[in-house]
Amino acid sequence: MMLEALKRWWRARIIARAPLDSALWRQTLERLPFLRALSDAERERLRQSVILFLHRKSIRGAGGLELDAGMRLLIAAQACILILNLDIDYYRGWVEVIVYPDEFIPRFEYTDEAGVVHSEREPHVGEAWLQGPVILSWADVAPSADGINVVVHEFAHKLDMLNGDANGFPPLHRGMSREAWSHAFGSAYADFCRRVEAGREDAVDPYAAESPGEFFAVLSEAFFETPHAVIDLYPQVYEQLRLFYRQDPAARGAM
Repeated sequence: MMLEALKRWWRARIIARAPLDSALWRQTLERLPFLRALSDAERERLRQSVILFLHRKSIRGAGGLELDAGMRLLIAAQACILILNLDIDYYRGWVEVIVYPDEFIPRFEYTDEAGVVHSEREPHVGEAWLQGPVILSWADVAPSADGINVVVHEFAHKLDMLNGDANGFPPLHRGMSREAWSHAFGSAYADFCRRVEAGREDAVDPYAAESPGEFFAVLSEAFFETPHAVIDLYPQVYEQLRLFYRQDPAARGAM
């Protein structure tokens, strides 16, 4: 109890002393369509989460990109919508967000079963490393309202990694059912892979078929940006995401 009280006091102190520009914060909310329907109470919780996020995390440019306060706020607001009703400690264990001007090409090596080392150099718009940084392409951070959101995607991976690799099974809250999660996501992922193989065009990014981890991240993007698309396609997945994020974006948009 004493530690919790001390943590609350320390957070309140950080929030009270934060030099967050009010006009810039309002501009940030207006630039992100999926945040416009937040209630006043939700906006205040998001603001406080953003302040704590910026206090704990370093957001720095790479590849010649210079970041200003508005750019950092745009990233932080999108990152913190995932934890609006959770806690900043869900982003524990790492400290850095690295932002490139555009797509970046990480050097990735792996050894196959025969012992042969392979090197891949493909362009990326985002990456999340286990116990490491989140890496983003600034050109892809700008809001689009089309169900694709690289910031939400990569930070969903971070939540997924809280109990290991990003496998589409983040640590669930008390009262949530592992069986219900597995059934909803397992059946939806199998169905979505069949739809992609058949050439079906859906409102959900086909990249979701890459793996269960990518399915969780992509569906998280759509959950916040185009929630009714998730409900129409996979209502059971929407329900599990509603329980996990403790938010109901579809109802928010109807307000």
